[in-house]
Amino acid sequence: MELKEQLSGVPGMLRPFKAYLREIGLAAGDQVVYYGCPGTCTPFIELLGFAVRDLALEQVYVPYVDEAAAKVVRPIEGVGMQVSGDAVGLDPKVIVLMGGLSMPGIPVEREAVQAVVATHPGAKVVGICFMRMFEKMGWLDAFDFDLIIDAAIDPVKIWQ
Repeated sequence: MELKEQLSGVPGMLRPFKAYLREIGLAAGDQVVYYGCPGTCTPFIELLGFAVRDLALEQVYVPYVDEAAAKVVRPIEGVGMQVSGDAVGLDPKVIVLMGGLSMPGIPVEREAVQAVVATHPGAKVVGICFMRMFEKMGWLDAFDFDLIIDAAIDPVKIWQ
């Protein structure tokens, strides 16, 4: 996999994601399923979901790799996208692995993520992480990513 381009800011993460989903020719109702850590990955999933809300896709959040706990990501008027309490069956056309899954101390092993991805043959695999986390944790060789978006949150400046 080679570096395609380097962008900046939140739009630099969202626009390529939306462009990729458009270019692979998804149909209305196709599923994009995000796998990530509760709490830390969820706001980014909702942000990504908001960016692609007009593509008429079904968006689903799976905490860690617990597919039995899958929930719909839906628009909430005046708020944005939010994970709902509604359970949903899974048939992903696109699997989005969030970088939080690869972080040390997370209660899911890389092999468990690989096993879940393997149950959805034919699904595209997208990785979205921060600060080179997939690279640092050896996930670039462990998964056949079709797209990786690696954002930076550095430096963080605080004024008081």
